[in-house]
Amino acid sequence: MSCMDYRVNNIPVMPLQQMGGAGYPYGTSGNQMMQYQTPAISQGMSQAPQIQQMPSVAQMPSVAQMPMQEMLQSAIPPVVMDTQYTQGYLKTQIGSKVKVEFLIGTNMLVDREGTLVDVGISYIIIIETETDDLLLCDIYSIKFVRFYR
Repeated sequence: MSCMDYRVNNIPVMPLQQMGGAGYPYGTSGNQMMQYQTPAISQGMSQAPQIQQMPSVAQMPSVAQMPMQEMLQSAIPPVVMDTQYTQGYLKTQIGSKVKVEFLIGTNMLVDREGTLVDVGISYIIIIETETDDLLLCDIYSIKFVRFYR
């Protein structure tokens, strides 16, 4: 072997440029790696895995830039924006006075009244009428919502 000892899986390998004949197809500049090939090895293994050249950043395909509005809309789950989902419809009613009934357990209904101020994927936030406090509510417990006009 040459003055440099290269190993893959603890098996000695040599660069293709030192094997002669085929030439050396890859450069060694920047972030590129050399391609190595192992000589034939006895005891049933004919060749060790090869190290392949990694593409440089300049060789990678460019991704078209999306406008900022599209990126923001694609980041928001459709559950929150589409009115066919409960969260999407509730989002259209932000600012409305509501009475929300929750099913607790198997047969107990609890209601809360206030102004709807925010809707997330799994919660709503209302400002309670009596206390003026913010109340975070589990959206999956909601059974009925009354919107006052």
